[in-house]
Amino acid sequence: MVSDGAPGGIAFVRSELKQAEPPPSSVVGPYAWARARLFATPGDILLTLIGIVIFGWIAWQFIDFALVRAVFQGTSGEDCRKSADVGACWPYAKAYWLQWVYGRYPIPERWRVDVVFLLFFGLLAPLMIPKAPLKRLNALLFFLAFPIVAFVLLRGGLFGLEDVESYLWGGVLVTLVVAVTGIVFSLPLGIMLALGRRSKMPIIRLLSIMFIEFWRGVPLITVLFMASNMLPLFMPAGTDVDKLLRALIGVSLFSAAYMAEVVRGGLQAIPKGQYEGAMALGLNYWKMMLLVVMPQALKLVIPGIVNTFIGLFKDTTLVAIVSLFDLLGMINFTRTDANWAAPTVAGTGYLVAAIFYFVFCFGMSRYSMFMERRLNTGHKR
Repeated sequence: MVSDGAPGGIAFVRSELKQAEPPPSSVVGPYAWARARLFATPGDILLTLIGIVIFGWIAWQFIDFALVRAVFQGTSGEDCRKSADVGACWPYAKAYWLQWVYGRYPIPERWRVDVVFLLFFGLLAPLMIPKAPLKRLNALLFFLAFPIVAFVLLRGGLFGLEDVESYLWGGVLVTLVVAVTGIVFSLPLGIMLALGRRSKMPIIRLLSIMFIEFWRGVPLITVLFMASNMLPLFMPAGTDVDKLLRALIGVSLFSAAYMAEVVRGGLQAIPKGQYEGAMALGLNYWKMMLLVVMPQALKLVIPGIVNTFIGLFKDTTLVAIVSLFDLLGMINFTRTDANWAAPTVAGTGYLVAAIFYFVFCFGMSRYSMFMERRLNTGHKR
C-alpha cells in the first residue's frame, strides 16, 4: 500500500505489474554500439577516422576501376585502348570466361564439367546445413560416390564417354579439383599422422615424425616439381602416371603434414580426465579416440583446420609450375593474346581471380565461425 500524499491520506495498490520500459538508446542499438566500439576514447576516434579514410580510398579505387572507368562493350583490345584513362576491360573477361572456367576442355564435352559442378555443390550444401536430413547418406554420397562419379565424368573412357586427357583441363575446374582433393584427403590422413605421432609404439611414432618433418621441411613448389619432373625418373621404364594425379598426391601429402600438427595441438588440449573416463567405461583405444577424444579435439582446432584449408585453396595457383593451368594460369595464358592487347587487360583478369578466391576463402572463414558458435568452442562465460 502506498500513500499518494494527497489530503485525506488516500492510498492505492497497483492491481497489475508495470510494464518494463525499453532500454535507453544510449545502451542498445547502432548508436550505442558505435559509441562503445568506435568512438569511446580520443584514440578510438582517431583510429576509426583513419580506418574510414583507408577503407573509403580502397573502395573508391575498386569502384572507379571496375565500374566508373570500365569498358563494357567491345570486340577486341582496341576498344579498351581508346583512352589512356580506361578501367577494367570487361569484354576481354567475357570473351575468355568459358576458358577460365573449363580450360581447354573440349566444348562438346563441357556438359560433363557442369554435371560435376552441380553434383558437388548439390551434395555440399545440405552437408553444411546442420538441420538438413539424411546427413549420413549425404556424407557417404559426397565422400565415396561423388569422387568416383566425378572422375569417370571428367576423364571419360567409360560408358561411351570420350576420353579427355587431364592436360586439357584448366581454369576453375583444376582449381576446385586440386583444392577439394587436397582438403578431402588431407584431413583423415592428418588425423592418422597425429595419432601416430602420439603413439606409444616407437616405430609408428618415428615413421609419423619422419613423414611430418620431411613434408613440412620442403616448400610446396619443390614438392610439385619433384612430383612432376623427378618422380618419373625413379619409376620403371614405360610407367607413366598422370601429371595431374601426381600433383594431387603431392598436394594431399603436403597438406596432411600441416593438418597433423593442427590436430595434435587439439589432442594435447584434451584433459587427461577424458582419457581416464573413457577407459573407465571399458572403451578400447579406437572407440575412445572416435567417440570421446577426437570429437573434442577437432572442435577445439576448427580455426586451425579451416586456416589450413584456406591456405591450401590459395596454394592451388602453384600448380602452374608443373604446366597445369588453374584459374590464374588460364588468365596469364589468355592475357597474352595480341587481339586483346590493352593496358588494363591483365588487371581485369587479376581482379576476377581476386574476387573468385575472396568469395571462396571468405565463405570458408564465415562458415567456420558459424560452426564455432554452434559448437560453442569459444567457451564464453
